[in-house]
Amino acid sequence: MEKEKISLELLKDLHSGFNNIFFSIRFYDGAVENFVSDSVEQITGYTPSEILSLPEIHYSLIFEDDLAAVKKSIAEFEKDLDKKTLELSYRINSKAGIPIWVREFLRLERGGNGYSITSKKSAVINIDELKSSETELYEALEVLKDLNLSKDKFISIVSHDLRAPFTTLLGFSEILLNERDISEDERNEYLQYIYEASKTQLNLINCLLDWSRLQTGRIKVDPVRLNVKTLISTAITPLTGDAVRKNINVKIDIPVDLYVNADERLMSQAVVNLTTNAIKFTPEGKEVHLSASRFKEGMVEIVVKDEGLGISEENQTKLFKIDQKFSLVGTNGEKGSGLGLTLVKEIIEKHGGQVWFYSQISEGSEFHFTAPEAKNRILLVEDDLSVQKLYKRIIEHALPNFEVQIAQNGYEAIGMYRDLLPTIIITDHDMPLMNGIQLVEAIQNKESNRTVPIVVLSAKLNDELIKKYSRLGVDKIISKPVEPEILIQQIEDCLY
Repeated sequence: MEKEKISLELLKDLHSGFNNIFFSIRFYDGAVENFVSDSVEQITGYTPSEILSLPEIHYSLIFEDDLAAVKKSIAEFEKDLDKKTLELSYRINSKAGIPIWVREFLRLERGGNGYSITSKKSAVINIDELKSSETELYEALEVLKDLNLSKDKFISIVSHDLRAPFTTLLGFSEILLNERDISEDERNEYLQYIYEASKTQLNLINCLLDWSRLQTGRIKVDPVRLNVKTLISTAITPLTGDAVRKNINVKIDIPVDLYVNADERLMSQAVVNLTTNAIKFTPEGKEVHLSASRFKEGMVEIVVKDEGLGISEENQTKLFKIDQKFSLVGTNGEKGSGLGLTLVKEIIEKHGGQVWFYSQISEGSEFHFTAPEAKNRILLVEDDLSVQKLYKRIIEHALPNFEVQIAQNGYEAIGMYRDLLPTIIITDHDMPLMNGIQLVEAIQNKESNRTVPIVVLSAKLNDELIKKYSRLGVDKIISKPVEPEILIQQIEDCLY
């Protein structure tokens, strides 16, 4: 016991340097005597004196769900005369009420007869961070296992789909090559079969390649600031023919001041896939509606809604899953690859957004997705420094989703215009080198289909000047000095 006391004194000199480990010793020399190192407070929040006042020292802190197993292990250990050490992992409740994972290394010392325990020594290490990492690793492993299984099923499905159309392609090609006496109508019919099968196959391969490249990182997502209305209008223009042939009215209802940070090609692909499906599954004479709005802080929601066939509850569970290929024939017999929605989901998630849908049989479907919002930009063309600061403060205070970019003169504004893609331009008329009229004309020469509103401010307005600007299609002409409320009202009138 004297040696034990000396060891204890040495331990007391050492334990103050530990933050993630504490030591515990229980002596059984006559009356039970306990020792707990000061570092216990770093882990549990309890002081050594508080721990020592508990009936079972630190064992009194064991998490209830782990207590029975720990007690059983220690009891069996103490009965086994051949074992001197034991390792245990369990949770303890800290003073703050937070469970903490610890690992205990326990050693027993026995008396001369080998039966009586003279001391029980343990080192208890905080393994909470390690356990958290272990849990995350296990969960990630399970996700990878599921993903690997899904990809195996996906490969099986795609392998079948890649082979299937060749029966049609080779069969009708062989007829056209070998049979000379078929009629012109039959020849055209067979060519139509070959054309449709080839188109379906190309669509499948393109979707498969894009999905694969996104999965492996070979397609780099390069987000830029995009006007949502322009993005969607441009993307669906090639689908106009399909809509016209089915007498389907495609309506776009999107504010002009809505912008997103997105990869233009990929986001256009997502819009095209959803709109193609909407047209495909909508009967003749019905409507497809595309809309967009601010969803929540920092995100824009885009909705593609149709009046089509709808999707049954049974089939809804198959959407967006690579291991459950789902494809229906359109109202005019149109076929799809079955990968379009999977690709949409991958694109949206790469942008940090989400995709979801609502659908009812015979009533139609609506698909929603989100993308990061880009702030609106106002290009303020003004050479007076004090006026610049004043207007910037007024606008950004009243319109928190707008940021003001300043050009000192018309030449600088023209250089900034294409890269900035402003939501609106506010320009002074009376500027050196290039006045407001020359600036508007220069912008129109650059952008023949200009959609950006222009507001002109001038302290020298007259009827002739107003007529010139009106002929150029300027949206607002305001006399200086302008009241803050009027300036904000005119900006909102241009946009809303």
